[in-house]
Amino acid sequence: MPEVQISIGGRDFTVACQDGEEQYLQSAAAMLDREARGLVSQIGRMPETRMLLMAGLMLADRTAAYEERAAAAEQRVAQQQRQIDDLQGRPAPEPERVEVPVVPTALTDSLAEIAARAEALAALAEEKTAG
Repeated sequence: MPEVQISIGGRDFTVACQDGEEQYLQSAAAMLDREARGLVSQIGRMPETRMLLMAGLMLADRTAAYEERAAAAEQRVAQQQRQIDDLQGRPAPEPERVEVPVVPTALTDSLAEIAARAEALAALAEEKTAG
């Protein structure tokens, strides 16, 4: 069983852990050390047990808040998943029939012919007024 040297609140400790868990222990100790150093900077020197207790309680409080946020997020995800499942379980809506009026070809041809005649009349009127 490996032993790891850690420092918490300016005090050194030797802690045993399982093989391969050294990095996790170092990470946890660093979190506890940050809390302990914050306490020491605010309150000053205090007994080791009190410092560890207070730092542990602060971490536990933060962890509880994160657990509440995680539970709330899990509830939202579960609710959204239920909505997704409900929507996927519904049959596809019937397609809507949309009618688009089609202009008959004869009408467009007639309008083009009228436009051509109007242009010809405009050109003729322009010639007579210019000359």
